Amino acid sequence: MITIHLQPHDPTQDVHTLKAQPGQSLMQAAVDANLPGIQADCGGLLTCATCHVVVHSDWQGKLPPMGSDEDGMLAFTAQAREAGSRLSCQIELTPELDGLRVTLPASQY
Repeated sequence: MITIHLQPHDPTQDVHTLKAQPGQSLMQAAVDANLPGIQADCGGLLTCATCHVVVHSDWQGKLPPMGSDEDGMLAFTAQAREAGSRLSCQIELTPELDGLRVTLPASQY
């Protein structure tokens, strides 16, 4: 199992910690856990940008580079893109990502 820590946009709120299976996307793990903050309207088809997360700086280099489709779709996020912005549907969970930390945007819409 892979542990993931998701910080709500409001830093006074508690961090959500969940366990996920390797090979699952971060988006799917969050949806399966009924985690608020990731809408995933397109179900991971890379057509909506409602699964936007900001990967903490110490984890950014551990992710594979984003593809051009993800890069283009990040222009449509509700919250302005940041250096660590990624679409959680494109983050495949691997053992190397155990302990991954991301922050959720204030809104996906």
